[in-house]
Amino acid sequence: MRSDCKGSIDEIDACAWNALRGTHVPFLRHEFLAALEHTGCVGAATGWQPSYVTLTDERGLAAAAPAYVKSHSYGEFVFDFSWAQAYTRVGRRYYPKLVVAVPFTPATGARLLVRPDLDQAATARALIEALAGRARDAGLSSTHALFVDGAGREAFQSAGWLLRRDCQFHWTNRGYPSFEAYLESFTAEKRKKARRERRRVAEAGIVFETRLGPELDEALLDQVYAFHRDTFLRHGHEPYLTRAFFAEIVRTLGDALMVKLAVVARRPVAAAVFFWCPAALYGRYWGAEADHHSLHFEACYHQGIEFCIEHGIERFEPGTQGEHKVSRGFEPTLTWSAHAITDARFREAIRDYLEREGEAVDTYAAEVRTHVPYRERRARPDEDLR
Repeated sequence: MRSDCKGSIDEIDACAWNALRGTHVPFLRHEFLAALEHTGCVGAATGWQPSYVTLTDERGLAAAAPAYVKSHSYGEFVFDFSWAQAYTRVGRRYYPKLVVAVPFTPATGARLLVRPDLDQAATARALIEALAGRARDAGLSSTHALFVDGAGREAFQSAGWLLRRDCQFHWTNRGYPSFEAYLESFTAEKRKKARRERRRVAEAGIVFETRLGPELDEALLDQVYAFHRDTFLRHGHEPYLTRAFFAEIVRTLGDALMVKLAVVARRPVAAAVFFWCPAALYGRYWGAEADHHSLHFEACYHQGIEFCIEHGIERFEPGTQGEHKVSRGFEPTLTWSAHAITDARFREAIRDYLEREGEAVDTYAAEVRTHVPYRERRARPDEDLR
């Protein structure tokens, strides 16, 4: 196979890319990555320089990795700022580095995309070697694969990469026939609290509409984006994704984009933005015109769970952080990244750090699991959360 590096997703045939295993996830589709480029969300000026690593054979595209040369660590959600500072203290340069990830998207998925007819493990190994070659040829300090799935984790670990784990809170669909049936799995106290939250929203006259991508016209998309942007501005910066990005994916990704619109007297007052496929719902952004009691929990969590139950979706990943998600049915779930550090001294220091950090993450996740609301889902002392 021949390895190559592409500076734009447009250099890769969309059908060939979308035929690779793993691209059923909306964020990994050619259309999503192309929209990031076309609308200026990524590119040299943003510190996310596209650098897709590919393998080709006689049939064409055999494998690929969504990779970017990074000049900073923002928008990754796997934090290595202290590593960069350590490099600086000894006069070394940490940036640029190579990141294998979907920009601004802390969702687990495939990072080694391989054509289904090929030997998956052998081709993944070849792709990892191509990533190492890309970093070596460009003189990069390190390569980082973020939010890798189980198969990717095994492949990177076998190749000698360092593994890092963190904790998110995910919801699992256990075949609930309705939201009320789901609540019946809660303890009485937690069930009462969830019902009270939902009742407060309803008593405020707020109802919800589900809008898929093609059902979002320009005027409604303006409102949804304004809600989303306001949330970012409250935290002191502009959103990572532009209004133009959403306009493009409405056209190109279709139903994979979903918005839960909170409405009072036919007027939108809040919106939660999701992406989805049959396997998973991904909560991404939210915003509201005013502070309505319990509206955030209803729009971002309860409505998402209800959508999963209605559509038979296996799991719900609502994003990073937030222990408040636990009382609403989300359970601690380990997420993984893999790291190849070029300098041997730094690699050993980071390996030691990751061992200690990993033990702390395991302890934290196990402790949080004792607080899940389910009657039968409290952690056993020996339960493996991985």
